[in-house]
Amino acid sequence: MSSTFFAFLSRMKYIDRWSLMRNTVPENLSTHSFEVAALSHLLALIAKRRFGKQIDAERAAVLGLYHDMPEILTGDLPTPVKYYNPVIKKAYAEVEQAASLKLLDGLPQDLKEEMEPYFLSQKEDPQLHQLVKAADKLCAYIKCREERRAGNAEFSKAEESTKKALDKMKLAEVQIFLEEFLPAFDLTLDQISDHGGENHHV
Repeated sequence: MSSTFFAFLSRMKYIDRWSLMRNTVPENLSTHSFEVAALSHLLALIAKRRFGKQIDAERAAVLGLYHDMPEILTGDLPTPVKYYNPVIKKAYAEVEQAASLKLLDGLPQDLKEEMEPYFLSQKEDPQLHQLVKAADKLCAYIKCREERRAGNAEFSKAEESTKKALDKMKLAEVQIFLEEFLPAFDLTLDQISDHGGENHHV
């Protein structure tokens, strides 16, 4: 029997995010996962370089890459629904766990053993998973800001609540991103091109 894991993975581009909200620019799960992987890697590098933490930035990137893969089977459940009460939160966590196991079953046994830690090991590496969660929130915050700047008030409340969630994390790595990287998202392409190479951290 052929392995189905990466056939499932290829379908991430068909899963739309923010499905209950009017979007100026639609966002799919594949795009989101790439961005979370990149920011997870960055936050881990900041933790390592600026704060001397013993952390595996490459593993952080892979955790970010696969963090929402169960949503291929579950769909993107809106955050207000997912965290509406402890019962729904617990039930959805069990559904996500079952989806992860189903996806992993699509791998040959030897590769399944290698991949399982990226799906089922949150308790083993809480520091990395915290950075991936922060990267996920940062991507959501960037999306909300982009929609608002495009004149879409639909995301105003989400922007506010996502920023509060980021502040609540109290992560220095997140604060560095907000100060050093986020402002460039407000620039035009020409401004980004002209701005390159300036203000490097020493």
